[in-house]
Amino acid sequence: MRLDNQRESQNVEDRRGGTMLRGSVGIGTLVIALAASYFLGIDPALIMDSGSGTSTPSPAGRPARAPATKDEMTSFVSRVLGSTEIVWHDIFQQAGRRYQEPKLVLFTGAIPTACGTGRSALGPFYCPADQKVYIDLAFYRDLQERFRAPGEFAQAYVIAHEVAHHVQNLLGISAKIHAAQQGGGRQAAANELSVRLELQADCFAGVWGHRADTMQQIVEPGEMEQALAAAAAIGDDRLQRQTQGQVVPESFTHGTSRQRVRWFKRGMDSGDVRQCDTFSPESL
Repeated sequence: MRLDNQRESQNVEDRRGGTMLRGSVGIGTLVIALAASYFLGIDPALIMDSGSGTSTPSPAGRPARAPATKDEMTSFVSRVLGSTEIVWHDIFQQAGRRYQEPKLVLFTGAIPTACGTGRSALGPFYCPADQKVYIDLAFYRDLQERFRAPGEFAQAYVIAHEVAHHVQNLLGISAKIHAAQQGGGRQAAANELSVRLELQADCFAGVWGHRADTMQQIVEPGEMEQALAAAAAIGDDRLQRQTQGQVVPESFTHGTSRQRVRWFKRGMDSGDVRQCDTFSPESL
């Protein structure tokens, strides 16, 4: 990605080692599969409220360690976050609204949040109660080695997806879905709502990619395929097949590989948030 001219975001909190430093930034990642078929980016609050969603521990029970190139990666993530700020400020302004920038928190292991204790094994996540994205930088290694989805645009897609959950929170979409999930219906129906929320976040991430590239020409040839590969790698069907040997559609919470690719590409191709209505179509 061409980010040399992109400003670094200041909306960061580095809580590694028990410190909190403004002006450095967390590292974006993709997620390890969650046991019980919950994958990538679901709000910890939604997981806890629904009573489903436990995390898959690191191999051999060892805590994940950060890659060696922390400084380069923190600068990269800071620039990607700064790019999302520019894009979403522009979109909100065009709609006559004011965009409130989220914070990005870098941590390792576990961290207290307004949504409960966040853990590295849950993958990167957004907490609507404190409007912060939480990321453990070690998951970039999982993105490349476990999910076979290397590349900077794939890494940027992760950040953009979590920021998209913040956008959903600002627009009141997340609250409406959460309320509907608490209505006492079947778990399968609640899971379907979660899928639609996640696919919209994929689409919003694509909108960011389109607009950021239009404004600053950040995407280099071949990088679009990196993000599509990342979206496909964390589809519920593929992860379930890899982790439990069978696919259980009723337990999906993020969508199939094909759906995730489709909705990210829809946002990337159009750059139009109006193309990201995942709640009206019968078929996703």
